[in-house]
Amino acid sequence: MTAFEDLSLLRAFVSIVEGGSISSGARRMKIPQPTVSRYLRQLEEKSGGPLLRRDTHRMSLTEAGHRMLADARTMLALAEEAHHRLYEGQTTLSGHLRLFATIDSGQFPVTRLISRFLQLNPKVTAEIGFTNRPLHMIQEGCDVGIIAGEITDETVVARLAHKQLRYLVASPALVKSRPAVREPVNLKSWPWLSLAGAQFGGSKEVKLYSDKGSEVTLPISPVFISEGATSMREAARTGLGICVLADFLVREDILSGQLVRVLPRWKASEISVHVVYHAHRMLPARVRAFIDFAVSNFVSALGSTKSADYSSIAAGQPSQRRKSTNTSKPTSRNSAIRRAK
Repeated sequence: MTAFEDLSLLRAFVSIVEGGSISSGARRMKIPQPTVSRYLRQLEEKSGGPLLRRDTHRMSLTEAGHRMLADARTMLALAEEAHHRLYEGQTTLSGHLRLFATIDSGQFPVTRLISRFLQLNPKVTAEIGFTNRPLHMIQEGCDVGIIAGEITDETVVARLAHKQLRYLVASPALVKSRPAVREPVNLKSWPWLSLAGAQFGGSKEVKLYSDKGSEVTLPISPVFISEGATSMREAARTGLGICVLADFLVREDILSGQLVRVLPRWKASEISVHVVYHAHRMLPARVRAFIDFAVSNFVSALGSTKSADYSSIAAGQPSQRRKSTNTSKPTSRNSAIRRAK
């Protein structure tokens, strides 16, 4: 009998690795810890060597363990997919989704999106983690990610769900305390707030684009850098500085007057939102269904897609009513968009 013939052994090994310990793996599988220890021992015996290095402080994979983990996940996914194919068309979607998302879109539109999917599929459960450093989340066992920013992981398939409109905002108090602004160059001396992470454009410069087609790169030295856009929004509300934020995060603040747009004829580069998943993994029916649902419904999860252009208050300029144009509708294509460097 080979190491790959008993799925219980493989499932125990994956649970131990994902949980970080044998005890955590046992809790995940809801079986006694001695049983999980025995499964691991049997799998290592069949594999011809240790799969894990264990000491009093931590557990790490051996080289053979890394190979086993990848193969075990593939085989378990294949087994689950085969099981679900037997019942497709006869039963509703069921099972558990492991998801992740970038921090701010994850806490708002993505959470709304997941909630709608679970309400439509009551036999499906889900968990979500938030991170702005998502490089290895798929390799660590997550099924799907919904992430904003540039895709830097070449092992995933990325389907475009939306492009987020972004622009300059500041508090009314900060705007009133500064000289009138006519061009981006006038903003060099302003205090800046910035989002951490190269996938969001970095914190050393801001690229702005006018409605007439002009482009300006403005070097900045932020007084405050945050991993969370909502954190930046709070700082902007206090008058700490000016920043670039997505329309869906600040639309209500502009309508209420807590924030104002600065240079409303200029905007920052759009941030793409992708639904990502492993390129070489068999996907259970619930995962495929969620991917299609997320791509098709992300914009509706944002709420109103009408931009806040019409209520803008520019520094030193009168507000202008302008009809917004939504040019970033999501695609519901069946073909995946692979983003490779």
